[in-house]
Amino acid sequence: MTGTAPLLEVKDLNVTYHRPRLLDWLRKPRSPSRPVVAGLSFRVVAGETMALVGESGSGKSTILRAIEGLIPVSAGIVRFQGEDISRPIRARSQDIRRRLQIVFQNPDASLNPKSTIAEIIGRPLTVFHGISGAARARRVAELLSAVQLDPVYLKRKPRQLSGGERQRVAIARALAASPELVLCDEIISALDVSVQAGIINLLRRLQREQGLSYLFISHDLSVVRWLAHRVCVLYRGELCETGSVEQVFTPPCHPYTEMLLRAIPQPGREARHDLTTAPPALAAEEHAVTMTSAGCPYVDRCSHRIQGLCDTVFPPRQSDAMGHEILCHIAPADLAARQADLLPSRSF
Repeated sequence: MTGTAPLLEVKDLNVTYHRPRLLDWLRKPRSPSRPVVAGLSFRVVAGETMALVGESGSGKSTILRAIEGLIPVSAGIVRFQGEDISRPIRARSQDIRRRLQIVFQNPDASLNPKSTIAEIIGRPLTVFHGISGAARARRVAELLSAVQLDPVYLKRKPRQLSGGERQRVAIARALAASPELVLCDEIISALDVSVQAGIINLLRRLQREQGLSYLFISHDLSVVRWLAHRVCVLYRGELCETGSVEQVFTPPCHPYTEMLLRAIPQPGREARHDLTTAPPALAAEEHAVTMTSAGCPYVDRCSHRIQGLCDTVFPPRQSDAMGHEILCHIAPADLAARQADLLPSRSF
């Protein structure tokens, strides 16, 4: 898909949160602006699933909200089918809002608790397509069937559904707009494993049947392996590795990706969760400060760091002919040798 024109293109994206001081109410000056996401670039082509992977605080949700226009872009460009959409959602055309939909992590907050399921799914049909009456009712029933829910749910309200059922309704609501790209913000992280599998299979089937593209964010590489075509690994707002699923799951990989892969349980091997020297959840201020330092963002947690180099010089982006890119000082061949035991051989 390297030579395919992108459906979505993010280039040199910067997102900055302005944090007021504790005494801002006394008209004290605001604290300096610090980027939470800096210089981020990637593409999503039609019909593929691109996954953004990283721990809490890596900037994944910030990126999705900036693309959707829910928070402002400080610098850089977001293009959708070649059109610059680097502006708030209220300033975007109706057609752009229709073609670019988002499904949030928590359906309890994103679904109106006072509306029935029929009303929730039907509203986008009226807003974006002007469908009402019997035609709307028929289309709502079709969308509910597409996410594998029985028509009996139409008269229910969100509180009467399970977490997995509510997320299926949220997906159906997004589908009602007839989108081309769906932004999935940790949409299965709060669900039981068995329910997660059902949602993943649903997303894959909808992609096959409707030609959908997904930008899917997750902290779980084991989920990403089964759903995504390509992967961007984020650490503290910095893109540290990009490649196909096969490339990211096979050495050489970035030391941070290695840490995430070693945390996946494997038969005959205990998952390692003690690979870091810093807590996994990072506040926006903390990783913003790190991104402005001279050295590698991952240096404090890296078991392969080179003293005197990694802590003082920002690493280069090393890429191969197949588009696999790693942000690291260590040569890919050396990384592969150090990671030879990482994962057993797999077919993708």
